[in-house]
Amino acid sequence: MKKLKLNITRVLVAMLVLTSFVACDEVGDTDPGGTSVESMSGDWFITLTDSDGKVVVANALHETYNTAANDNTMWIDDAKHGYWIKCKVVVDVKTGTFSATSADNLLDGSKVTITNGKIEKGAATSKGGHKVDKISFRAHFDYDPAGYDILYEGHKRTGFYEDEY
Repeated sequence: MKKLKLNITRVLVAMLVLTSFVACDEVGDTDPGGTSVESMSGDWFITLTDSDGKVVVANALHETYNTAANDNTMWIDDAKHGYWIKCKVVVDVKTGTFSATSADNLLDGSKVTITNGKIEKGAATSKGGHKVDKISFRAHFDYDPAGYDILYEGHKRTGFYEDEY
């Protein structure tokens, strides 16, 4: 009986040692890569002013992120924190510019035209004094026949406590 017990122990130890080497084997490239607009994506604190210079919303949190197509388009989305905008824009990653012509605004069913869209690297300062990217664009919503535009200007969110609004 003692001999049988010793063999079972050896077999179990051998199996444990062999499977530990196999379990850690990395297969292929595990880097998922990035998206086509990752350099322009992020969270932004944006202040909105109307054509007369009146502040409509201050420091509203917006997001820019890639579309499912992963081509030269991205979403601008305020999740109803600002002037209710969620639309797809065409981007030029090399120049950091973006625009949209009569794009569907998914939050309220309107059409929105975005002009002068630009993301500038290191051109803004956060609330806490950090150098961050700047975003700016002009939006015209089709339900405003008077021709008023909303001017968006803000900076990238750092995630630091002192930079939160």
